[in-house]
Amino acid sequence: MLTAAEYSQEITLLPADNQRLSNFCGQLDIHLRQIEQRLHVDIANRSNHFKITGVDAAVKAACAVMQKLFDQADKEEITPEQVHLSLQDASIDQLLQTVPAVKSDPVAIKTKRGVIKGRGENQQEYLRKILSHDINFGVGPAGTGKTFLAVACAVEALQNETVRRIILVRPAVEAGEKLGFLPGDMAQKVDPYLRPLYDALYDMLGFERVEKLLEKNVIEVAPLAFMRGRTLNDSFIILDEAQNTTTEQIKMFLTRVGFGSTAVITGDVTQIDLPSEKMSGLKHVLKVLKDVEGISFTFFGVRDVVRHPLVQRIVAAYDRYEQEQIS
Repeated sequence: MLTAAEYSQEITLLPADNQRLSNFCGQLDIHLRQIEQRLHVDIANRSNHFKITGVDAAVKAACAVMQKLFDQADKEEITPEQVHLSLQDASIDQLLQTVPAVKSDPVAIKTKRGVIKGRGENQQEYLRKILSHDINFGVGPAGTGKTFLAVACAVEALQNETVRRIILVRPAVEAGEKLGFLPGDMAQKVDPYLRPLYDALYDMLGFERVEKLLEKNVIEVAPLAFMRGRTLNDSFIILDEAQNTTTEQIKMFLTRVGFGSTAVITGDVTQIDLPSEKMSGLKHVLKVLKDVEGISFTFFGVRDVVRHPLVQRIVAAYDRYEQEQIS
């Protein structure tokens, strides 16, 4: 990985109008954080004086976008959507292709129950990508931390108020068993399918806190079928077990993502529970979106398994067996 030389530039946005400045920065400086995340720069400010640090081209682009948004802040309310569109108009995606990669420090996710770090380079890279991309795919065998780390990022984003809610989604597909009629209301019917997501939340926030956030709808748990027709803004959305989506379902899910939102899609293409005639939406989407700018992909392998050592050996044994069948 190349280490890019850091560059700093200072700008003063005039006139020094507190109301205009507040509109420009957003609540809790959310608009500045959005620019930082998209351009991989650091923005420090005192009143209307700003210092932007990062790679030369990214710093200059940030200054131009900030000046444009500050000019608009005099006449209209600045929203995350406008920040996003200003970044798009500045051809940020093309710029980022020319910016050399910067070697990053290990990522640590802070939750009320402690600090969570990725184990190994692949998990660290997965966390970095989630923090810097709006749509992320984590694909690999059981026990590699795909869902747990995604939930950790969601909890941190909620605690830092960079999102307003967490939405946990899973296709309601049985793992080779027909469970028949399930009693209770809708939440009770889908609970068994979403239990792994609840378990991760309880680990990080505690049972009582999770229950309160569920009551207030700050954390929403829903089957995939209920996503149609919605637009999800300012949310952290996790689609778990995505290998059990159809091609139509995963397309529908991906087009729900709104402004200010982050989506993480996790799955294991070796554990598909769909009927044999149905193609896995996850397998399909990995081919369709592989060259789309702004979407991240992390592929986990046997070495990334962090459960009981026997789980690693089991996964490896299945991989060897499948390779032998192919050859």
